[in-house]
Amino acid sequence: MSMPHAWQFFRAGGVDQVLIARGADLLHLRELDQKLWVALACPTRGLHFDARTLDLIDTDNDGRIRAPELIEACEWACARLRDPERLLRGGDRLALADLAGSEEGQALVAEARRTLVGQGHADAADIGLAELAERQKHLAGERFNGDGIVVPATAQDDGALRVLIEQIVATQGGVADASGTPGVDEARVKAFFHEAEALFAWHAQGERDCGTLRAAAQAVEAVYAKVEDFFARCRLASYDPAAAAALSVPTPEQLRSHALQPLAVDAEPLAQLPLAPVAAGRALPLDAMAHPAWQAALRTLRDSAVRPLLGAQVGDALDEAGWQRLKAHVAPCRAWLLRRPPGAVAALGSEKLRALVGETVALAQARVLDLIAQDVAAGGQQGRVNALEKLLRLQRDLAVLVRNFVSFEAFYHREGAVFQAGRLFLDGRSCELTVQVADAAKHAVVAGLAKTYLAYCECQRGKEKMTIAAAFTAGDVDFLFVGRNGLFYDREGRDWDARIVKVIENPISIGQAFMSPYKKFLRMVEEQVAKRAAAGDAMQQKGLGNLAGQLATVDKAAPAAAVPGAAAASTRGRFDVGTVAALGVALGSISAVMVGLFTKFVDLGWWIPMGVLGIVLSISGPSMLIAWLKLRQRSLGPILDASGWAINGRMRLNVRLGASLSQTAQLPPGTRRLRDPFAPRSATPWLAVLLVLALGLAAWRWGLFAAWLPAA
Repeated sequence: MSMPHAWQFFRAGGVDQVLIARGADLLHLRELDQKLWVALACPTRGLHFDARTLDLIDTDNDGRIRAPELIEACEWACARLRDPERLLRGGDRLALADLAGSEEGQALVAEARRTLVGQGHADAADIGLAELAERQKHLAGERFNGDGIVVPATAQDDGALRVLIEQIVATQGGVADASGTPGVDEARVKAFFHEAEALFAWHAQGERDCGTLRAAAQAVEAVYAKVEDFFARCRLASYDPAAAAALSVPTPEQLRSHALQPLAVDAEPLAQLPLAPVAAGRALPLDAMAHPAWQAALRTLRDSAVRPLLGAQVGDALDEAGWQRLKAHVAPCRAWLLRRPPGAVAALGSEKLRALVGETVALAQARVLDLIAQDVAAGGQQGRVNALEKLLRLQRDLAVLVRNFVSFEAFYHREGAVFQAGRLFLDGRSCELTVQVADAAKHAVVAGLAKTYLAYCECQRGKEKMTIAAAFTAGDVDFLFVGRNGLFYDREGRDWDARIVKVIENPISIGQAFMSPYKKFLRMVEEQVAKRAAAGDAMQQKGLGNLAGQLATVDKAAPAAAVPGAAAASTRGRFDVGTVAALGVALGSISAVMVGLFTKFVDLGWWIPMGVLGIVLSISGPSMLIAWLKLRQRSLGPILDASGWAINGRMRLNVRLGASLSQTAQLPPGTRRLRDPFAPRSATPWLAVLLVLALGLAAWRWGLFAAWLPAA
């Protein structure tokens, strides 16, 4: 038994993560327990990674890369290289000497040399994507390019075969070949000839079963529904003579509505009128007395079916009994007509189809399939060129993808993970944990479980737009709100205008949580003061308006009314003694309470600092506790899960890591700060002096100094 592969692990984000440090790690990736993988799936778009490489790894083309596909890519690349270490070294060029010595590896070497020779680089020891792209372009334009699809031009000088391929494309739908030209593959060719054989078989059966009745059956089928409609109306007229007028033709009023429009007898709704005026027991006219739109079809019915089958004595009218005999004559042949194969191939008709395929359907099919077989035979060359492209891309990108999938080594080593969209500058800080999202509302449902402060920003650069989610993990949140603008730099260094459109609020730090209650209290005080000031201003404006109105009309007031008004004004200007007494009692009560609290506080003596600390903790403690609990739960996983990843581990964003992901503005070392001429004057020293004096006065008042000083 072979020894199990020895893995190396590192711990980051509270999770043990595998360290991809050797080529053998990629070779044995299947042996690593997937419970130890950080991610199990990721999308192929929205990442800072080569999309073409992701598409080559995504073998089922569902837009997602899962663990089995990544394992298959590692094993596929290792099987075609001499040393798996080459995958860790990366590089944009594939050395021919690095290809494996197996039969397949040597075939890739031969194809690479053929490509280099064709482009004038016969002595080159390696090959790059540019040479392979040029080779793929040349192969796509060749007659047989190996994709199993032939286009009309593949027939070259064979005009009949070219026209046949064009008809297959027209009836079965084309599929683009490597050059982008619509063509046909084996499945479409077989479907076309299957429908052709069905049409020919149906036609041959009609020749056997119908014989000379075919033309008569076709004439009957052409007018069958209209003739049945006519005789049904006549039977109803026999049942109720009053119904004849209603079942025959439209009323003059109905016809008058069409009189002002250009008329065509074969257009709706005129073509829907009965074949002839309805009457009880009436025969159907087969001449000019019938509906103009149906006269040609009725003449064909007369000449091809009625007279040959019912006799010339029928003349130019057909009664219902004759119609029933005519239907019985052509019933088997009409049933054959109804079995006509559907589809675009049958619509071509047997004569045109016979001209396309010739006398033998199998021979025509074999000619087209032979072209497809020749194209498929050339597919080995195309496949080897495509394999070289895939191997070169995996050599360059596979190790990077594994280090961002099996582990988050690139993220925790601060090398730039593939899911990081760029850097956001906003509110005096930069945020490096940004991910691209398709729908902010849907993303926020899951991302909110990350316990992280997230700001969703709409980014615009010219006509380009995208949405990102940025994690703020340092600083404060006082000025983060919807509508704030910033600048976003993507991973290519391009700058985008960014605007916050949605925020998910969570604590950023314990320090921010400590100050949060006081900031909320101050905001509440400011709001209440502003409301009271606004209310007082409104009352003052109202009073001034009333006063201005009185002054404007003082000359029109009655003299007798002046005295009561003055008395009222005099009364309003006086202070109510009861009110003053009530205010005094209230102020005295408040003062007594404050003095009592201050006395108890001073009685603490040397325990005063502990009392202050207790008060502070009672205010800030709950907020800090909640912040501490949420910061312990802060995780990267839900943010990526909401973006389409399948995160397997609990990727913690601790305080130290968070502080490095969001950096606040810092003055550079050696900076000389000049004096701010507009800085507000600080009242802190005076407040401190007043506080010390107040405490000293209180201590003297209650005899604390005497208690502390030794007796004389």
